[in-house]
Amino acid sequence: MADIWAYVVLGLVAGIISGLIGIGGGIIVIPALVFIFGMTQPQAQGTTLALMVPPIGLLAAWTYYKQGYVNLKVAGLICLGFFVGGLLGARIATSLPTKVLEKIFGVGLLLISIKMIFFR
Repeated sequence: MADIWAYVVLGLVAGIISGLIGIGGGIIVIPALVFIFGMTQPQAQGTTLALMVPPIGLLAAWTYYKQGYVNLKVAGLICLGFFVGGLLGARIATSLPTKVLEKIFGVGLLLISIKMIFFR
């Protein structure tokens, strides 16, 4: 029962941070699933992708939409690309060794961090 609440809290924290600064929840959820809950990198990534299936961001998106901060055309186009890209990325990720996948994920986070901190 404790794990159930821990996952709910993780989702709550990731949702708050995502809604607050607009990052994908995976940046919070994936490391937490690996380092706190002991999942492998592929398990964490697959689980995080599975949780995106329901409209979990609907209320946050609606709040932004009401304030005029949502471009539905752009969102639809990105969604279309993400739909196909997610399939391709999952196929590649599931064919890689866990250690390689962890390094790719870490490098991706590092590059995004460097860009956001030093290059606006």
